[in-house]
Amino acid sequence: MVHDFVNFPELTNSQMQIYYFASPHRQITEDLCVEVIKVHDGDTITARWYSRNFDFPIRFSNIAAPELDEEGGKESQSWLEEKILGKEVQVRIDPNNRVEKWGRLLGRIELDGMDVGDESIILTHSVRWKERNDMKLPTLKVNT
Repeated sequence: MVHDFVNFPELTNSQMQIYYFASPHRQITEDLCVEVIKVHDGDTITARWYSRNFDFPIRFSNIAAPELDEEGGKESQSWLEEKILGKEVQVRIDPNNRVEKWGRLLGRIELDGMDVGDESIILTHSVRWKERNDMKLPTLKVNT
């Protein structure tokens, strides 16, 4: 059995036991500082890190934002772009919950010591991850 490191660079904790030494790049198991080079939507970014020769996605572990085609999705993405695009952020990794089902790294994102996910929730661009199925995302009213 061979792991697809190109499409799934992050190993889950159970895969680490099998493929760790076969990985062509350093696996992320601790907090790190990255440059945000792309904002996909309100809860997923692409990062650049000095210890890797490729850019990779990071999914916020503590929030759920609307998809781009859902109400509030583009606003959530735009807010996040303005907040962190092109900046260095801290990514806080939970060693027990490092990788999600699509193979993306999970982390809490901080800018200048402030949790960006928590700020997104306060500004109604997202909800807490645990509440994603219990409630509808709040909508922003825009004056036109």
